[in-house]
Amino acid sequence: MPKIEVNQVAEILKRNKLDPALLRQVVEEMNMVVDSTGQDEEKPPALKKQFVILISDPESKLPKNDFVGWVLQVPENESVATTQERIFRAAYDFNATKKGRLLPAKTIGEALEAIPAKHFKEADVWVKTKTPVLMLRTDNEIPKDSDSTKNARGHKLE
Repeated sequence: MPKIEVNQVAEILKRNKLDPALLRQVVEEMNMVVDSTGQDEEKPPALKKQFVILISDPESKLPKNDFVGWVLQVPENESVATTQERIFRAAYDFNATKKGRLLPAKTIGEALEAIPAKHFKEADVWVKTKTPVLMLRTDNEIPKDSDSTKNARGHKLE
């Protein structure tokens, strides 16, 4: 059902030459209804989410340690191998500005956290997470049994 503002209803009633006393009474009653319904419908707080990078490692080539990384986007028709060069270019551009000369970005982490998005946009890279997120390994297989005490590689969890 479409919603309409109380002020718009009042204007419509005014244009149709409704008695001013009746108009005032109707508008006051609508305002009371709007106020009472607005307080009853309290939304639950939004669920906070985090980003995770899930890396497919079916041949166990990655070390067993956990890593962190950043989620970025580059144009689809460009090579992902140029991503670091794009970050470097954005950092060089930022470090040449007045703010960049005062607080230059010296590492990739500092660059991704501190450099404004416009510098990255000019270098055709979009930073989705300014802070590093946890990267998890998977062997890219769903276990055959539903035993929840084993991980994806069949090792017993403790």
